[in-house]
Amino acid sequence: MDDTTHEPTHATADAAVDEQDFRDLMAGVCAPVTIVTAAEGGLPYGTTVSAFASLSLRPPMVSVALDRASGLLARVLATGRFGVNVLGAGQDGLALRFARRGADRFGDPEVRWEYDHGLPRLSDAPGWLVCELTSVVEGGDHLLLLGTAVRLRTATGAAPLVYGHRVFGTHSAFATAEAPTAAVAAAAAR
Repeated sequence: MDDTTHEPTHATADAAVDEQDFRDLMAGVCAPVTIVTAAEGGLPYGTTVSAFASLSLRPPMVSVALDRASGLLARVLATGRFGVNVLGAGQDGLALRFARRGADRFGDPEVRWEYDHGLPRLSDAPGWLVCELTSVVEGGDHLLLLGTAVRLRTATGAAPLVYGHRVFGTHSAFATAEAPTAAVAAAAAR
């Protein structure tokens, strides 16, 4: 393990650490991969999100961070609801599709989805939450959405899709899938 201390190289007036140094450090933190969805005006919206976490058991709450410029954020704030599709191992292609700006995320016939309690649910995702927006917290260039889970579905024992060191993978206890290809790793790093 490399214990080298990296001093900030390009500190800005807004931050005590260099932005790239911070990105590099956070790349080593494995994160769950989800696709957060909303619906407005009869249309589905969704984006890939790795800033997702359990927040509370009583009541059951989660947190999701969305970029202030996100089109999905505007829909969640307008409707007060959002869905969380927790992806499983091998669904990195789906995660990449929903991460691309301007992509027709729900128009591809390979993306199997349906409305579940008025929100777009990806049929093959092993985890699903329907959340009511409870509060919004300011967080730099993102907003942290706190949601109360009102419905859920889960496939017990499904291997999770995680993102760490700029590649997709799964938890080692579930590691049965092959390692990501160089093309997938390169696309994820963009």
